[in-house]
Amino acid sequence: MGFSFLTQELAMDLGTANTVILVDNKVVVDEPSIVAFDQTTGKPIAFGQKARLMHEKTHPNIKTVRPLRDGVIADFNAAEQMIRGFVKMINYKRSFFTPNLKMVICIPKGSTEVEIRAVRDSAEHAGGRDIYMIFEPMAAAMGIGLDVEAPTGNMVVDIGGGTTEIAVISLGGIVTSQSIRVAGDVFTSDIQQYMRQQHNIKVGELTSEEIKIRIGAAIPELENTPDPFIVRGPNLMTAHPVEIAVTSQEIAHCLDKSLAKIEAAVLQVLEQTPPELYQDIVERGIFLTGGGALLRGLDKRLYDKMNIPFHVAEDPLRAVARGTGLALKNSSRYPFLMR
Repeated sequence: MGFSFLTQELAMDLGTANTVILVDNKVVVDEPSIVAFDQTTGKPIAFGQKARLMHEKTHPNIKTVRPLRDGVIADFNAAEQMIRGFVKMINYKRSFFTPNLKMVICIPKGSTEVEIRAVRDSAEHAGGRDIYMIFEPMAAAMGIGLDVEAPTGNMVVDIGGGTTEIAVISLGGIVTSQSIRVAGDVFTSDIQQYMRQQHNIKVGELTSEEIKIRIGAAIPELENTPDPFIVRGPNLMTAHPVEIAVTSQEIAHCLDKSLAKIEAAVLQVLEQTPPELYQDIVERGIFLTGGGALLRGLDKRLYDKMNIPFHVAEDPLRAVARGTGLALKNSSRYPFLMR
Protein backbone atom coordinates (compact mmCIF):
# COMPACT_ATOMS: atom_id res chain seq x y z
CA MET A 1 0.00 0.00 0.00
CA GLY A 2 2.59 2.54 1.09
CA PHE A 3 1.86 6.06 -0.10
CA SER A 4 -1.32 6.26 -2.01
CA PHE A 5 -1.71 9.82 -3.17
CA LEU A 6 -3.71 10.98 -0.19
CA THR A 7 -3.10 8.55 2.62
CA GLN A 8 0.17 8.14 4.37
CA GLU A 9 0.54 5.28 6.79
CA LEU A 10 3.03 5.37 9.58
CA ALA A 11 3.84 3.34 12.64
CA MET A 12 5.15 5.24 15.64
CA ASP A 13 6.93 4.03 18.73
CA LEU A 14 6.46 7.14 20.84
CA GLY A 15 8.99 6.46 23.57
CA THR A 16 10.10 8.36 26.64
CA ALA A 17 13.70 8.36 25.40
CA ASN A 18 13.43 7.82 21.64
CA THR A 19 10.75 8.04 19.00
CA VAL A 20 10.97 5.73 16.02
CA ILE A 21 8.73 6.09 12.97
CA LEU A 22 8.39 3.47 10.25
CA VAL A 23 6.90 3.89 6.81
CA ASP A 24 6.58 0.74 4.69
CA ASN A 25 8.50 -1.17 7.36
CA LYS A 26 11.50 1.11 6.92
CA VAL A 27 12.75 3.26 9.77
CA VAL A 28 12.46 6.83 8.55
CA VAL A 29 12.85 8.65 11.87
CA ASP A 30 14.81 7.50 14.89
CA GLU A 31 15.37 10.46 17.16
CA PRO A 32 15.52 11.27 20.87
CA SER A 33 12.09 12.36 22.19
CA ILE A 34 13.00 15.93 22.94
CA VAL A 35 12.01 19.40 21.68
CA ALA A 36 13.70 22.76 22.09
CA PHE A 37 11.50 25.85 22.37
CA ASP A 38 12.27 29.52 21.90
CA GLN A 39 10.97 30.97 25.17
CA THR A 40 10.14 34.39 23.72
CA THR A 41 7.92 33.17 20.86
CA GLY A 42 6.97 29.79 22.30
CA LYS A 43 7.80 28.21 18.93
CA PRO A 44 9.75 24.96 18.60
CA ILE A 45 13.22 25.49 17.14
CA ALA A 46 14.66 21.96 17.13
CA PHE A 47 13.57 18.35 17.48
CA GLY A 48 15.24 15.06 18.22
CA GLN A 49 19.02 14.85 18.03
CA LYS A 50 19.43 18.59 17.41
CA ALA A 51 17.40 19.37 20.51
CA ARG A 52 19.22 16.71 22.53
CA LEU A 53 22.53 18.43 21.84
CA MET A 54 21.07 21.55 23.48
CA HIS A 55 19.72 19.65 26.49
CA GLU A 56 21.07 21.04 29.79
CA LYS A 57 23.24 23.50 27.86
CA THR A 58 20.72 26.26 27.22
CA HIS A 59 20.36 29.89 28.23
CA PRO A 60 17.08 31.32 29.56
CA ASN A 61 15.70 32.02 26.05
CA ILE A 62 15.81 28.36 25.02
CA LYS A 63 14.18 25.55 26.87
CA THR A 64 14.46 21.84 26.09
CA VAL A 65 11.51 19.66 26.96
CA ARG A 66 11.12 15.90 27.08
CA PRO A 67 7.35 15.65 26.54
CA LEU A 68 7.07 12.08 27.85
CA ARG A 69 7.75 10.98 31.38
CA ASP A 70 7.37 7.39 32.51
CA GLY A 71 6.06 6.37 29.10
CA VAL A 72 3.16 8.81 29.14
CA ILE A 73 2.66 12.34 27.89
CA ALA A 74 3.60 14.84 30.57
CA ASP A 75 3.60 17.98 28.43
CA PHE A 76 0.73 17.96 25.99
CA ASN A 77 1.72 20.91 23.83
CA ALA A 78 5.34 19.79 23.53
CA ALA A 79 4.26 16.25 22.58
CA GLU A 80 2.05 17.56 19.82
CA GLN A 81 4.81 19.82 18.47
CA MET A 82 7.27 16.98 18.60
CA ILE A 83 5.03 14.52 16.73
CA ARG A 84 4.36 17.23 14.17
CA GLY A 85 8.08 17.95 13.81
CA PHE A 86 8.92 14.27 13.30
CA VAL A 87 6.12 13.78 10.75
CA LYS A 88 7.46 16.82 8.89
CA MET A 89 10.90 15.20 8.74
CA ILE A 90 9.35 12.48 6.58
CA ASN A 91 7.34 14.83 4.46
CA TYR A 92 9.86 17.54 3.76
CA LYS A 93 10.12 16.45 0.11
CA ARG A 94 6.40 16.56 -0.51
CA SER A 95 5.24 19.72 1.15
CA PHE A 96 2.60 20.80 -1.37
CA PHE A 97 -0.19 18.78 0.21
CA THR A 98 -0.86 17.31 3.62
CA PRO A 99 -1.72 13.66 3.29
CA ASN A 100 -4.25 11.93 5.46
CA LEU A 101 -2.26 10.27 8.15
CA LYS A 102 -3.08 6.79 9.30
CA MET A 103 -1.08 5.99 12.42
CA VAL A 104 -0.52 3.06 14.70
CA ILE A 105 1.04 4.25 17.96
CA CYS A 106 2.15 2.05 20.80
CA ILE A 107 1.44 2.85 24.42
CA PRO A 108 2.43 1.33 27.79
CA LYS A 109 0.13 -1.45 28.97
CA GLY A 110 -0.36 0.39 32.26
CA SER A 111 -1.78 3.53 30.57
CA THR A 112 -4.95 4.99 32.04
CA GLU A 113 -7.88 6.12 29.88
CA VAL A 114 -6.74 9.70 30.33
CA GLU A 115 -3.19 8.93 29.22
CA ILE A 116 -4.42 7.03 26.15
CA ARG A 117 -6.67 9.99 25.32
CA ALA A 118 -3.67 12.33 25.55
CA VAL A 119 -1.70 10.28 23.01
CA ARG A 120 -4.69 10.16 20.66
CA ASP A 121 -5.34 13.90 20.96
CA SER A 122 -1.69 14.78 20.37
CA ALA A 123 -1.63 12.59 17.27
CA GLU A 124 -4.88 14.11 15.99
CA HIS A 125 -3.62 17.64 16.53
CA ALA A 126 -0.47 16.73 14.66
CA GLY A 127 -2.56 15.69 11.66
CA GLY A 128 -3.48 12.04 12.32
CA ARG A 129 -6.82 10.99 10.85
CA ASP A 130 -7.04 7.27 11.43
CA ILE A 131 -5.39 6.42 14.72
CA TYR A 132 -4.88 2.97 16.19
CA MET A 133 -3.17 2.04 19.44
CA ILE A 134 -1.27 -1.08 20.33
CA PHE A 135 0.13 -2.04 23.73
CA GLU A 136 3.93 -2.00 23.92
CA PRO A 137 4.56 -5.59 25.07
CA MET A 138 2.35 -6.85 22.22
CA ALA A 139 4.30 -4.74 19.72
CA ALA A 140 7.60 -5.94 21.20
CA ALA A 141 6.55 -9.59 20.88
CA MET A 142 5.53 -9.08 17.24
CA GLY A 143 8.70 -7.12 16.54
CA ILE A 144 10.95 -10.01 17.58
CA GLY A 145 9.01 -12.43 15.43
CA LEU A 146 6.93 -14.29 18.03
CA ASP A 147 3.62 -15.71 16.81
CA VAL A 148 1.33 -13.77 19.11
CA GLU A 149 -1.83 -15.44 17.81
CA ALA A 150 -0.72 -19.00 18.57
CA PRO A 151 -2.21 -20.81 21.55
CA THR A 152 1.18 -20.90 23.28
CA GLY A 153 2.53 -18.66 26.00
CA ASN A 154 5.22 -16.10 25.18
CA MET A 155 6.68 -13.80 27.78
CA VAL A 156 8.28 -10.48 26.97
CA VAL A 157 10.12 -8.05 29.24
CA ASP A 158 10.47 -4.71 27.48
CA ILE A 159 12.74 -2.30 29.36
CA GLY A 160 12.29 1.09 27.73
CA GLY A 161 13.20 4.59 28.83
CA GLY A 162 10.20 5.33 31.02
CA THR A 163 8.60 1.99 31.78
CA THR A 164 9.38 -1.69 31.97
CA GLU A 165 6.56 -3.68 30.42
CA ILE A 166 6.24 -7.32 31.34
CA ALA A 167 3.58 -9.44 29.68
CA VAL A 168 2.52 -12.98 28.92
CA ILE A 169 0.89 -13.19 25.51
CA SER A 170 -1.24 -15.95 24.05
CA LEU A 171 -3.95 -16.14 21.36
CA GLY A 172 -3.48 -12.53 20.30
CA GLY A 173 -4.11 -11.13 23.75
CA ILE A 174 -2.26 -10.15 26.91
CA VAL A 175 -2.98 -12.78 29.55
CA THR A 176 -1.22 -11.13 32.47
CA SER A 177 1.03 -8.11 32.66
CA GLN A 178 2.79 -5.52 34.78
CA SER A 179 3.95 -2.06 33.82
CA ILE A 180 6.41 -0.48 36.25
CA ARG A 181 8.05 2.90 36.09
CA VAL A 182 11.55 1.63 36.64
CA ALA A 183 13.49 1.66 33.39
CA GLY A 184 16.27 3.43 31.50
CA ASP A 185 15.58 6.90 32.93
CA VAL A 186 15.71 5.55 36.46
CA PHE A 187 19.02 3.81 35.71
CA THR A 188 20.38 7.12 34.43
CA SER A 189 19.36 8.99 37.56
CA ASP A 190 20.72 6.16 39.75
CA ILE A 191 24.09 6.72 38.09
CA GLN A 192 23.83 10.48 38.55
CA GLN A 193 23.16 10.06 42.26
CA TYR A 194 25.88 7.49 42.66
CA MET A 195 28.48 9.80 41.09
CA ARG A 196 27.36 12.51 43.47
CA GLN A 197 27.41 10.41 46.63
CA GLN A 198 30.39 8.15 45.97
CA HIS A 199 32.66 10.40 43.98
CA ASN A 200 31.49 13.88 44.92
CA ILE A 201 31.19 14.80 41.28
CA LYS A 202 28.32 16.48 39.50
CA VAL A 203 27.30 14.95 36.17
CA GLY A 204 24.45 15.84 33.84
CA GLU A 205 21.80 13.61 32.33
CA LEU A 206 23.62 13.14 29.01
CA THR A 207 26.86 12.10 30.71
CA SER A 208 25.08 9.63 32.99
CA GLU A 209 23.37 8.21 29.95
CA GLU A 210 26.73 7.80 28.24
CA ILE A 211 28.18 6.04 31.30
CA LYS A 212 25.20 3.68 31.22
CA ILE A 213 25.66 2.87 27.54
CA ARG A 214 29.45 2.52 27.66
CA ILE A 215 29.89 0.49 30.84
CA GLY A 216 26.39 -0.23 32.17
CA ALA A 217 26.14 -3.71 33.67
CA ALA A 218 23.69 -5.77 35.68
CA ILE A 219 26.23 -8.05 37.36
CA PRO A 220 29.71 -7.28 38.73
CA GLU A 221 31.45 -10.28 37.10
CA LEU A 222 31.20 -9.98 33.35
CA GLU A 223 32.84 -12.29 30.84
CA ASN A 224 34.49 -9.40 29.04
CA THR A 225 34.56 -6.31 31.19
CA PRO A 226 34.60 -2.97 29.39
CA ASP A 227 37.43 -0.56 30.24
CA PRO A 228 36.69 1.97 32.98
CA PHE A 229 35.03 5.12 31.70
CA ILE A 230 36.66 8.47 32.47
CA VAL A 231 34.23 11.03 33.82
CA ARG A 232 35.18 14.69 34.07
CA GLY A 233 33.23 17.21 36.06
CA PRO A 234 33.22 19.65 38.96
CA ASN A 235 33.87 18.49 42.51
CA LEU A 236 30.72 19.23 44.50
CA MET A 237 32.58 20.97 47.33
CA THR A 238 35.30 22.93 45.58
CA ALA A 239 33.97 23.13 42.00
CA HIS A 240 37.51 22.18 40.90
CA PRO A 241 37.64 19.89 37.88
CA VAL A 242 38.09 16.21 38.71
CA GLU A 243 38.64 13.10 36.64
CA ILE A 244 37.31 9.77 37.81
CA ALA A 245 37.60 6.33 36.27
CA VAL A 246 34.30 4.52 36.78
CA THR A 247 34.12 0.73 36.42
CA SER A 248 31.27 -1.46 35.26
CA GLN A 249 31.34 -3.18 38.69
CA GLU A 250 30.40 0.13 40.29
CA ILE A 251 27.54 0.62 37.86
CA ALA A 252 26.24 -2.91 38.51
CA HIS A 253 26.32 -2.06 42.20
CA CYS A 254 24.48 1.25 41.80
CA LEU A 255 21.77 -0.23 39.54
CA ASP A 256 21.19 -3.19 41.84
CA LYS A 257 18.15 -1.78 43.68
CA SER A 258 16.34 -0.77 40.51
CA LEU A 259 17.04 -4.10 38.82
CA ALA A 260 15.70 -5.90 41.91
CA LYS A 261 12.40 -4.03 41.39
CA ILE A 262 12.23 -5.30 37.80
CA GLU A 263 12.95 -8.85 39.01
CA ALA A 264 10.16 -8.61 41.56
CA ALA A 265 7.72 -7.49 38.86
CA VAL A 266 8.77 -10.35 36.55
CA LEU A 267 8.21 -12.84 39.38
CA GLN A 268 4.81 -11.32 40.08
CA VAL A 269 3.75 -11.82 36.45
CA LEU A 270 5.03 -15.41 36.53
CA GLU A 271 2.97 -16.04 39.69
CA GLN A 272 -0.19 -14.87 37.91
CA THR A 273 0.48 -16.96 34.80
CA PRO A 274 -1.80 -19.98 34.19
CA PRO A 275 0.20 -23.21 34.62
CA GLU A 276 -0.25 -24.38 31.01
CA LEU A 277 1.29 -21.17 29.73
CA TYR A 278 3.95 -21.20 32.44
CA GLN A 279 5.17 -24.49 30.99
CA ASP A 280 5.56 -22.93 27.53
CA ILE A 281 7.49 -20.02 29.00
CA VAL A 282 9.96 -22.25 30.84
CA GLU A 283 10.55 -24.18 27.61
CA ARG A 284 10.93 -21.17 25.33
CA GLY A 285 12.53 -18.78 27.75
CA ILE A 286 11.66 -15.13 28.33
CA PHE A 287 12.50 -12.47 25.75
CA LEU A 288 14.20 -9.18 26.65
CA THR A 289 13.59 -6.13 24.46
CA GLY A 290 14.03 -2.37 24.75
CA GLY A 291 17.21 -0.41 25.43
CA GLY A 292 17.49 -1.90 28.93
CA ALA A 293 18.02 -5.34 27.36
CA LEU A 294 21.46 -4.06 26.34
CA LEU A 295 22.69 -3.86 29.95
CA ARG A 296 25.64 -6.22 30.08
CA GLY A 297 24.91 -9.43 31.96
CA LEU A 298 21.21 -8.74 32.49
CA ASP A 299 20.12 -12.02 30.91
CA LYS A 300 22.53 -13.93 33.16
CA ARG A 301 21.40 -12.07 36.29
CA LEU A 302 17.76 -12.84 35.57
CA TYR A 303 18.49 -16.47 34.73
CA ASP A 304 20.35 -16.94 38.02
CA LYS A 305 17.42 -15.42 39.91
CA MET A 306 14.60 -17.35 38.24
CA ASN A 307 16.10 -20.40 36.63
CA ILE A 308 14.33 -19.64 33.36
CA PRO A 309 16.46 -18.79 30.31
CA PHE A 310 16.33 -15.17 29.14
CA HIS A 311 17.04 -14.23 25.52
CA VAL A 312 18.12 -10.76 24.46
CA ALA A 313 16.28 -10.01 21.21
CA GLU A 314 18.39 -8.85 18.29
CA ASP A 315 18.23 -5.09 17.80
CA PRO A 316 16.16 -4.76 21.00
CA LEU A 317 15.93 -0.97 20.67
CA ARG A 318 13.77 -1.22 17.58
CA ALA A 319 11.68 -4.27 18.47
CA VAL A 320 8.64 -2.27 19.56
CA ALA A 321 8.82 -0.07 16.47
CA ARG A 322 9.10 -3.09 14.16
CA GLY A 323 6.10 -4.71 15.82
CA THR A 324 4.10 -1.51 15.48
CA GLY A 325 4.99 -1.52 11.76
CA LEU A 326 3.70 -5.09 11.38
CA ALA A 327 0.49 -4.17 13.16
CA LEU A 328 0.04 -1.25 10.76
CA LYS A 329 0.45 -3.53 7.73
CA ASN A 330 -2.26 -5.86 8.96
CA SER A 331 -4.41 -3.42 10.89
CA SER A 332 -7.63 -5.03 9.65
CA ARG A 333 -6.50 -8.46 10.79
CA TYR A 334 -5.46 -7.82 14.36
CA PRO A 335 -8.27 -7.60 16.90
CA PHE A 336 -5.95 -6.22 19.59
CA LEU A 337 -5.52 -2.84 17.91
CA MET A 338 -7.55 -0.17 19.66
CA ARG A 339 -9.30 2.60 17.83
